[in-house]
Amino acid sequence: MLTSTVAVLHDNAAHGEDNYLVRHLDDHATLDAVMDGVTGRGGREASQEVVNALSGAPLASPEAVAAILEEINQRFYQISLGRFLLTTASVVLCLGDRLHVVSAGDSPVWLIRPDTVQLLSSDARGFVHAGITRALGMQKTLRQLHRADVEIGSGDRLVLATDGVTDNMTHDELVDMVRGASSPDTAIEQMQGLIASRRAKGTLPEQLGGRFRNDDRTAIFRFFSTAD
Repeated sequence: MLTSTVAVLHDNAAHGEDNYLVRHLDDHATLDAVMDGVTGRGGREASQEVVNALSGAPLASPEAVAAILEEINQRFYQISLGRFLLTTASVVLCLGDRLHVVSAGDSPVWLIRPDTVQLLSSDARGFVHAGITRALGMQKTLRQLHRADVEIGSGDRLVLATDGVTDNMTHDELVDMVRGASSPDTAIEQMQGLIASRRAKGTLPEQLGGRFRNDDRTAIFRFFSTAD
């Protein structure tokens, strides 16, 4: 039987539009979600609405998660016709030894193992440039809602993040940091240290564009192990 430990980085000082949710559903089920609200498009309200909906709903299957996101998307679109109330949403439902991912937009989800890395969401554009694509509220119907389903085991490590994180560190840096950390808290501390250092200098590696991007930053790290 698997168990897990989790830690969260959440810094909303730039725009106040990121959000997240961590739920312990029962002894064998958890839910992790990150939302990146679109600046100037009601992003703060939109990301909070997703949190509110996921917080109070019974979530026993990925279909239940998808239904909630579809309902939220339709409500946002009816209000603004795709011009307002926009946010990404990347949701991971862990049921026993399986991860079920449901996502809209470009907030990435990875499963990091000792020898492999698997992108479980639809996009990871933040490592190259900022960009919100296929966010909730942009279309009347979520035709691009991404789904993934994967078996997990002891030693696997889950990461969800917004582009305030991924714009300011490379993919290899993130993977090495997660693999080398003894706990999710340690990984968060190392990430905060690296980003703080780059923010103070105002510069990034050339492959990330050379200039620090000041944005809200949210990440969830969940490490899986065998229960005693």
